[in-house]
Amino acid sequence: MEFDTVIHGGTIVTASERYAGDIGITDGRICAVAERLAGGTRRIDAGGRLVMPGGIEAHAHIAQESASGIMTADGYLSGSISAAFGGNSSFIPFAAQHRGQSIDDVIATYDARARPSVIDYSWHLIVSDPTEEVLHDQLPRAFARGITSLKVFTTYDLLNIGDAGMLDILSVARDHGALTMVHAENHAMVAWMNGELGARGLTAPKYHALSRPELAEEEAINRAITLAQLSGAPLFVVHVSTAGGAARVQRARGEGGQVFAETCPQYLALTRDDLDRPGMEGAKFICSPPLRDAATQDALWRHVQTGTFDSVSSDHAPYRFDGTGKLMHGQGAPYPKIANGMPGIAARLPWLFSEGVVKGRLRLEDFVALTSTNAARIFGAAKKGRITPGMDADIAIWNPEAVRKVTLADQHDNMDFTPFEGMELTGVPEIVMTRGEVIVAHGTLHGKEGQGRFFARAPMGRTGRPGMPVKEVELMRAGAGQ
Repeated sequence: MEFDTVIHGGTIVTASERYAGDIGITDGRICAVAERLAGGTRRIDAGGRLVMPGGIEAHAHIAQESASGIMTADGYLSGSISAAFGGNSSFIPFAAQHRGQSIDDVIATYDARARPSVIDYSWHLIVSDPTEEVLHDQLPRAFARGITSLKVFTTYDLLNIGDAGMLDILSVARDHGALTMVHAENHAMVAWMNGELGARGLTAPKYHALSRPELAEEEAINRAITLAQLSGAPLFVVHVSTAGGAARVQRARGEGGQVFAETCPQYLALTRDDLDRPGMEGAKFICSPPLRDAATQDALWRHVQTGTFDSVSSDHAPYRFDGTGKLMHGQGAPYPKIANGMPGIAARLPWLFSEGVVKGRLRLEDFVALTSTNAARIFGAAKKGRITPGMDADIAIWNPEAVRKVTLADQHDNMDFTPFEGMELTGVPEIVMTRGEVIVAHGTLHGKEGQGRFFARAPMGRTGRPGMPVKEVELMRAGAGQ
């Protein structure tokens, strides 16, 4: 067999195994994996490096307005380039519906915004206005196109859809094989804390960490899981930042629940002390849920290691430290007026490799599962996340021994800061390929604007998790002859 490309001389690492081998690629797909492969119009010598599935960034905000109208600093060109330099071959950002918008119009908007991407992309919808037309006409049409996941919020005035709205969305998603993601914080608790802190004049950036108590996340995660149980729908809990929240996810999974979850590097790398920096510097570290403490970091690492989390995602939310982003409301703005979110799409994989694999917390196979394979499986990216014949040739070749310090320039995004600045990391993605085409090689961009393609995703498979039946619901369905 003749190949377009052969990657040879590397150690192939998948979510289940590692071995010396070569990969043959034709027409953008992996068509052979063997101990040795001859030929190839182009031969790439991996030189003993690690050859892994390219990362799938499944939580990023790219070319997206916040509910208050602040646009992220990264569009699909800079965002995809940054992702690629960080070892990612594809990503699934959000396409956000704001109040009064139709899902059809949202998708048309993001179709146009995503065209410059240099890597493949899909979307999770954000739904904030679940009208009858949205629920029963527009969402099913989106699901049929292969946009098979959506996200809802239990907080923020302009995004919170309430328990009833969440039940409606969970039920529609269940019926169409789609997956509901949830940002889980108790809206009333946060509002109450904001009022109490404001009354005391405690509005500097560092007080953001106090304004969103661990209890607020833990209660909302419990409530979201309970609502999903009642509706019989799968649920994905995003950016878990608390030990109690992770424990609730773990318990639900142990009971058979179709519950999935992620955490993010910032909750493992940074603490609330980072918000207590001189002047407004702490504003750079405002994100929601907020950064916690060192004891919580240790607990979250244990959950990463023991399988509570299916993925570690960046939650890349790039707001510059100027009047277009964090400081839109001026120097000295109270923390509730500071844009929530931090950049991290390029740092996610190098940081997790260094802190996880190099420091002995994770096996290489765990790293692949947490950064690529699990996301592909859960979100229905059937042709991505694995190195096996028939898959897209989305591949990253890593030098596991290279050491470098994180700098803003290395992020290749449109930001003016990185929260990981100065951290010394071991492990660098040297070559990144999307569908067999080299996007990044040895610090140089080779990808072309518009090279990325939208990829449709399959409905969610629910085999293997029985769910947590609710007896009243079962009796209701039996009585209705269902």
